[in-house]
Amino acid sequence: MDTTILEVDLDKIIYNTSQVVARCHRLGISVLGVTKGFSAMHQIVSAMVEGGVDGLADARLENIIELRKRNFNQEITLLRLPRLSNIETIVQYADISINSEMAVIQALSETAKRVGKKHNIILMVDVGDLREGLMIDQVLDAVIQISSLSGVHLLGLGTNMGCFGGILPSPENLGVLVTLANAIEKKIGIALEVISGGGTSSLSLVEKNNVPLGINQLRIGEGILLGTDTTHNRRIPWLLQDAFLLRAEVIEVKCKPSVPTGDIGRDAFGNIPQFIDKGVRNRAILALGKQDVDVEGIFPVEKSIKIIGASSDHLILDITECEKEIKVGDDVEFSLSYSGLLSVSDSSYVTKKFKRGIV
Repeated sequence: MDTTILEVDLDKIIYNTSQVVARCHRLGISVLGVTKGFSAMHQIVSAMVEGGVDGLADARLENIIELRKRNFNQEITLLRLPRLSNIETIVQYADISINSEMAVIQALSETAKRVGKKHNIILMVDVGDLREGLMIDQVLDAVIQISSLSGVHLLGLGTNMGCFGGILPSPENLGVLVTLANAIEKKIGIALEVISGGGTSSLSLVEKNNVPLGINQLRIGEGILLGTDTTHNRRIPWLLQDAFLLRAEVIEVKCKPSVPTGDIGRDAFGNIPQFIDKGVRNRAILALGKQDVDVEGIFPVEKSIKIIGASSDHLILDITECEKEIKVGDDVEFSLSYSGLLSVSDSSYVTKKFKRGIV
């Protein structure tokens, strides 16, 4: 039996979801539960739905297809810009997609018309983070072009924050979307239903009641799952941080020098490792490696344990300062960052176990 396990407490996911939804709803903001961070495992998606999300969103079309096969009938938004090569599948499975390229929007319109549908569009606007989106001065012309296409419906505007450029949301940059929406209504006569103001990084504005009036949707993944906000480098105080726990088995315990012996070349990943001489240290090796998880995104629950490094199949720990005796066959537990969760969720080598407990 595999003892490398990602343990998921579904009640804690439900709790976090309900807390995020309640705070956002008080401000007239709907919440999309973003499912890409855990490969859209249906047990966790069900917990989000039970917690009250208004819709679902994922960047991977494969995940959306799987959710439809599992009879998730909620409105689902595709969060990665569509590829021209899979337009038909997008129209079939996704209710909404984010867009920034007119050629793609035209293709969506033509396909939707052909199959007797109308596909909803969120037009993405770049307000500074420099990932996807039109520049501000291009938006009005794009809206005019979209309004002439009968196979698509312009549902609203959206923006992305923090994922590439690290730009934090503010009343000023989110206010740009509201100003654009007002200009569209005034000049073109189109009333937009959705102004989507980013993701977990915008929850800090929700807490302070600083979200510009008119922003009415957020897309939340990390906050619900981990109770953290990486962009602000913080634990969200009103959410739980321990819904996920990674366990791995100890396969060796030995006292060894802290610096290798011999000429140092490159490791298996092409890097030149560097070591600090701390003398002989007590070390444990776990059945966990870079092929299983982003090692930079996991953290021992026992703070006195330090990660020394990893190869593809082995994680090496310094357990010298650990008061608890660690033996071969024991489990070591880890919390995860978003990058850790993203990678381990997609690993077929890590068993996923789901539990319902008391929050």
